[in-house]
Amino acid sequence: MKTSSPNPITRLINATGFSLQGLRAAFIHEQAFRLEVYLLVILIPVAFYLGSSTLDYALMIGSWLLVMIVELINSAIEAVVDRFGNEQHELSGRAKDIGSAAVMVAVVLSIVIWVGVLLV
Repeated sequence: MKTSSPNPITRLINATGFSLQGLRAAFIHEQAFRLEVYLLVILIPVAFYLGSSTLDYALMIGSWLLVMIVELINSAIEAVVDRFGNEQHELSGRAKDIGSAAVMVAVVLSIVIWVGVLLV
């Protein structure tokens, strides 16, 4: 007997719901993500005030959204590592450190983009 898969609209609705649950969980449980959301609320109007073109707005806002994406991935990595226990393990620590480094690199990239847009 063949099982039918949900139609594409149902799949899209379900995927959207899961994504919103993930955003909500990150906002509730991750202080760094909350801070990044608050900064985004400030940075959006600042980008429109300081930028001079659609490309400027996209670069400035998009670079901060990239920081948030990397933070979400980092939070997911940390949750999976923590799921397997609290004991110290070299690979667990390395995974968390690398995830944190990815967030830092994204923040540096965002700063470089903002400075570049504002100086040109």
